[in-house]
Amino acid sequence: MLAPVDLHAQGPRVSRLLLGAWRLAQSRLDNAGIRNLVAAAIDVGITTIDHADIYGDYACERLFGAALIDAPDLKRQVQIVTKCGIKLRSQLRPEHRVKHYDTSRAHIIASAENSLRFLGVERLDLLLLHRPDPFMDADATAAALDELVASGKVAHIGVSNFAPSQMDLLGSRLRAPLTTNQIELSVLQLAPFTDGTLDACQLRRMAPMAWSPLGGGRLFAEGDAHARRLRDTLYRIGQKKNGASIEQMAYAWLLAHPARIVPVLGTSKIERLREAARAIDLDLDRQDWFEIWQAAAGNEVP
Repeated sequence: MLAPVDLHAQGPRVSRLLLGAWRLAQSRLDNAGIRNLVAAAIDVGITTIDHADIYGDYACERLFGAALIDAPDLKRQVQIVTKCGIKLRSQLRPEHRVKHYDTSRAHIIASAENSLRFLGVERLDLLLLHRPDPFMDADATAAALDELVASGKVAHIGVSNFAPSQMDLLGSRLRAPLTTNQIELSVLQLAPFTDGTLDACQLRRMAPMAWSPLGGGRLFAEGDAHARRLRDTLYRIGQKKNGASIEQMAYAWLLAHPARIVPVLGTSKIERLREAARAIDLDLDRQDWFEIWQAAAGNEVP
C-alpha cells in the first residue's frame, strides 16, 4: 500500500501516485469499468484522480461523475484534482474561435462550478490553473481562486506548467498558498531539474506533480535511439532490483528525488496500475540515480 504525501505544509494530502483521467474517454470503459479501475487503484493506495475540464473534449469529468454516482463508497475514498484555464476549439464550444487561455474571474468560477457538477462532488480537493496565461490579470485571477477557497468549493489551489517567475507573480497576490506545480517530467524530460522549476518547488516546500512520467510513451518507441539507450540502462539496473521492469524503474527514478515528485499515471489498465505501485518499493541509491541521468542526458555530469 502506498503511503500518501502532503503536497504542501497546509495540504492537500494525496496518494504517492495519481491516476490520470485524461484518456478516460478514449479508453471506452463503461461505468462498471471505470468503477473497477478506481477500485483497483484504491486497493494499491492510488486514491487521487487527476482531471481537467478539457480532457476528452470536455467529456472525462462527466464520464467519471456518471460512473461514480451510484458508488458513494468509492467517491468517499478519492481525492479529486482538476484544472481550468484552457479553452479548446470544439464543436461543444462553438463560441471559441481560436484555442486560447482564460484566467478571468468569470471563467475560473464557472469552470470550477461546472467541474463540481459534472464530477458529482461538493468540493474540489485541488484546483490547478492548467497553463500560464500571457494575458493574465494576476490580481483578478488570484481573487477568483481565493474566492473559491473561501467559499469552500475548492480546498486547495495550484498551477500546472508554470515557470518559477509565473508562480512568484500569482503567489504574490494570493491569500491561499500555491500547493503544487504539475509539470512535464520524466527520464526523457530533464529540463525542470536544471531550469529552476524543481528548485522553486523545493524553495516553497511544495511537492510537484509529473505528467507524462514515461515521456508520453516515447520511452518504448522502437526507432528512438535515445529511448533505446535509456531502456537498456533502466533494464540493467532493474535486474539488480529484483528484476524491476523498465516502467517501474522510470517511476522509481522520479520517486527517489528529494523534491517528492508525484507521478501522474496515464493508464486505464489495472495491471499497469499495480505494476506502477510496486515501484515505490524500489531503492535507488545516488549512483543508480546518476547512472540513469547520464543515460538520459547522453553525457556525464560536468
